[in-house]
Amino acid sequence: MLEVVAASGGSATLSEAARKANLARSTAHYVMQTLVGLGYLRQDRDSHAYELAAKVFMLAGRTWSAEQLAEIALPFLADVCLTTGESANTAMLRDGLVTLVAKRDADGPVRVVQDVGARRPLHCTALGKVLVAWLPQGELNGVLEGIRFGRFTAKTIVRRADFERELRRVRSAGYAIDDEEFIPGVRCIAAPVFSYTEEVVAALGAIGPRHRMTQQKLRECGPLVQRCARELSLRLGMPHRD
Repeated sequence: MLEVVAASGGSATLSEAARKANLARSTAHYVMQTLVGLGYLRQDRDSHAYELAAKVFMLAGRTWSAEQLAEIALPFLADVCLTTGESANTAMLRDGLVTLVAKRDADGPVRVVQDVGARRPLHCTALGKVLVAWLPQGELNGVLEGIRFGRFTAKTIVRRADFERELRRVRSAGYAIDDEEFIPGVRCIAAPVFSYTEEVVAALGAIGPRHRMTQQKLRECGPLVQRCARELSLRLGMPHRD
């Protein structure tokens, strides 16, 4: 049954799984509910489809592809949009750059529109800061060596020492802020997404125009974005902590 769900792109309805596995619907339901109870599958609350859960990836020693992570992140992005009133995004670290893998645009005529697949620098984006802040020191040093620290605005961090200081602040706060450091008039906030390995696999953030993303709103959004990122982390198998 796990093979059937995996072959269906990681998600299958009960009817689809029963048909492909050549099982009676009642038998398929029993098997799939048992797998849910064991942590190998999960059932979506809205569609009721069955999806591969974190335990499968743990057994295989694998992580999620950009496409899989994007699909999983969508309801959490919707939550960020709802709670902050701004556009939301999820990114992964690829080849030393931020790569946007999923987004949810806010409603309204004034918003920041993004493109999935877009690549951004690490040193001047909230997503980038989060993606590298929790790296092991040896890996972090390698990443820092590859950053050119180009200036995009008057607020861009352009020195490695200043960036390392910023990363310490990010780890202490639990989230990162881009205060018009990449695009003038645009502010962002992002929090880390951990997997079952307890490593950061993605960043979840909110982005909006300066006139709405005031300093006060950034402070208010911090806990909201952290909560959504934590819920996504738990979905990816991050161990519960008291």
